[in-house]
Amino acid sequence: MYAQFFGAYLLNQGAVSPEQLTEAIRSLSEARLKLGTLAMHHGLMTASEVEEVCFLQTREDKKFGEIAVERGYLSVAQVEGLLETQTPDYLLLGQSLVDLNILDNATLEDLLIDYQNTTEIYTAEDESNQASDELIEKFFKYANYPITKPAATYLRLLFNNLIRFIGPDYTPLSPVLSEEVAIDFCVTQEMIGNSNFVASIDMSQDSAIDFASRYAKMDFTEFDEYVQASLEDFLNLHNGLFAVNMSNEYSVELDLAPPFVEQNTVIALPPVSYVIPVIYPFGTINLIITIMEEEEEIEDF
Repeated sequence: MYAQFFGAYLLNQGAVSPEQLTEAIRSLSEARLKLGTLAMHHGLMTASEVEEVCFLQTREDKKFGEIAVERGYLSVAQVEGLLETQTPDYLLLGQSLVDLNILDNATLEDLLIDYQNTTEIYTAEDESNQASDELIEKFFKYANYPITKPAATYLRLLFNNLIRFIGPDYTPLSPVLSEEVAIDFCVTQEMIGNSNFVASIDMSQDSAIDFASRYAKMDFTEFDEYVQASLEDFLNLHNGLFAVNMSNEYSVELDLAPPFVEQNTVIALPPVSYVIPVIYPFGTINLIITIMEEEEEIEDF
């Protein structure tokens, strides 16, 4: 999940535009993480040293690691260790931005250091539920919106299910606290119980075709009842998994109402509703989340 939120961090820092980020996300399938980027990430080489080795590669028919060892920037053992290390996914997005000349290595180096310090990422393996919840809480904090533990738990599962069922090539934009929102094609489901949750996914019909095609693993070419059913099924599946988790982990029981659809209108939102745009290569989807709970319920989490 750090890769997806790295994109949001870059946007918040003004380091890239939404259009540049979308271009980089589309290029991820072709991006290959380079040894120099890994060396910078692990603090073994500076950006200027990486640039020097890359320049020398245009003059000598040698691999990056060979030249880095010759120049004394890396040892043979360090090169071998970098080639075998587990790589955090967000580095690949940074590499894609460099390959597209949107960022240079020096800028990427500074951004990586700040992102790691900001999110307190210390290991590539730190993708636990607790770490992911903390990442989401900080994501909302930077937007000046505090978020409760149940909301962070809900969104962590939702972002993970987007990765699992739709694809990892997305970036969430900063959440916006809203009282109303203009929607295109919006699927909504209520979860009623000790705490009440309302979740919606809104997108254009063209984006819905691509979203449904990925989810159903079918090639939909037009907007029809099958596309609508796929979006309803995704939301119902996700909310069902969340309800099971809430019951097992917190003894909070939730009943799911049937999903319903609204189109091309402006809908009023309950108090404390967040709209979170999520950029995919095929378009932007809006996650609309409302969580209404008793004060004592919040303290139980």
